[in-house]
Amino acid sequence: MKSNRILATGANGFVGHQLCEELVKLGFSVIAATRAKESLNIMGCEVINVPDIDSYTDWTAALSEVKTVIHLAARVHVMHDDAISPLDEFLKVNLHGTVNLAHQAANAGVRRFVYVSSIKVNGEYTKEGEPFTETCTPNPQDYYAISKLKAEQALLAIGEKTGMEVVIVRPPLIYGPGVKANFLNLIKLVDKSLPLPLGDIHNSRSMVYVGNVVSALIACATHRKAANQIYLISDGEDISTPQLIAKISTVLNSRNHTFYFPISLIYFAATLFGKRAAIQRLTQSLIIDSAKIRKELGWQPPFTLIDGLKITADWYKQNTN
Repeated sequence: MKSNRILATGANGFVGHQLCEELVKLGFSVIAATRAKESLNIMGCEVINVPDIDSYTDWTAALSEVKTVIHLAARVHVMHDDAISPLDEFLKVNLHGTVNLAHQAANAGVRRFVYVSSIKVNGEYTKEGEPFTETCTPNPQDYYAISKLKAEQALLAIGEKTGMEVVIVRPPLIYGPGVKANFLNLIKLVDKSLPLPLGDIHNSRSMVYVGNVVSALIACATHRKAANQIYLISDGEDISTPQLIAKISTVLNSRNHTFYFPISLIYFAATLFGKRAAIQRLTQSLIIDSAKIRKELGWQPPFTLIDGLKITADWYKQNTN
C-alpha cells in the first residue's frame, strides 16, 4: 500500500540496518537509501544508492509514492577531524542536506518526516537532579551538535510552512550489535579483564539499546500524536560507569578488575595526554527524562538494559571468535 511506503536514509548504518529489518517484518514497504547499494541485503527492501547528501542531492526516485521519511543519515562526530572548516562540513550534510531532503519530501507529498537528532543538542552533561527534558534550553557544545540543532530548527520551520508533520528524536549513546568507538573499546577492555582505575566514579548516565531506538522511531513514524513533537529517548535505566563495567563483565563472563583511583589524578594524566574529553565522558553524568514519549505515545522500551547488553555481548563474542 502507498500509505505504508517509508524512506529510511542511512539504511546501511548501525541503526538504519536494524530499522529497515524491523519495518519489513511489520509489513511496511521500505525504500532504503544507502551510500553503497551492495552493502545492504535485506529481503523486501528496495535499495537506492545515494552516495552524497548535500544541498544538491536529487531524491526524486527515492521519494516516489513515499508517505513517511525517517532520516538517519548524518555526518557524525569525528575524533580527529582534518577538514579545513569542520563546521562547514557538518552543516553541508546535517543542515543543508537535511533541508534539501525535507523540501523535496514536502513537495512530493510526504506526510511525516522523522529526524534523528542527538541528545548533544541539549548539552554534554547534566547536573544532579536536573535531567534533560524536551523543554530544556538547547546548549550544543561542538560543531556536530550545532549542526543538528540548526537542522531541527529548519525542519520545524519547513513543517510549519508546508504542513508536513515533523518529529524530532534525540537519543543518547546508542549501543547494540555493530556498535563502534568508545563503547566497543570498553567492551574489549572488560573482556581482557584489564585493571581499570574507574572505581571512584559516581556518575549516572542514560543510554539506549539500538532495538529500543528502532521501536521508538517506528512509534514516532506511525502514532498520530507524534506530529510536530520533540522526544528524548532512553532505556529508562540510568547507570554509573563502574556499574556498567560490572554488568558488561557479567554478560561476557569475564572478571571485573575495576579498582579505586583518585579522579583528580585521572584528570591530570588525561590532560597531559590530550584525553580529557574522553575521561569527561566516562566520569560525568548525562541523564534523560523520557517520560514525554512514554506518556504521549504509550511507548515502552521493549528491551531492558541487561537484555541489550547480553545481545551486544553475544554479537561481540561471535565476531571476536
